[in-house]
Amino acid sequence: MATLFSKIIDGEIPGRFVWADERCVAFLTIAPLRDGHTLVVPRGETAQWTDTDPDLWAHLTEVARHVGRAAQAEWESPRVGLLCEGFEVPHTHVHVWPAWGPADFDLHNADHDPDPARLDDAAARLRARLRADARTAPSVPAEPGDSAATS
Repeated sequence: MATLFSKIIDGEIPGRFVWADERCVAFLTIAPLRDGHTLVVPRGETAQWTDTDPDLWAHLTEVARHVGRAAQAEWESPRVGLLCEGFEVPHTHVHVWPAWGPADFDLHNADHDPDPARLDDAAARLRARLRADARTAPSVPAEPGDSAATS
């Protein structure tokens, strides 16, 4: 049975994508700790990160690094959070978000009813920041509604 993330990757459920390549995607979470809170998710399903192929895991963390640098620059945060826990969705994923202090690492502080316009704005800002970095531009999806949009 397909996970929630596989349904997002396959376009069955909408997602705010900021990265897409042949091995993984990154999209904003619907319950962010901070603006720009992104999930880096492999296209293939693996329930636990410890079971992920080492080369794929290296790729996921490299994408998380690119997204984290973009988020830190865009929101001018002193740090970037990185978390892999996977209790809610049994599909390996890495959380990345701009952080200002220890409270930003507590998932109990997530916003479970974020403003959709604010999420759209955060996704657009991250895509633009990633595109501005020539090293990452080829993997940044087109804006929603563009004929070249990928998932």
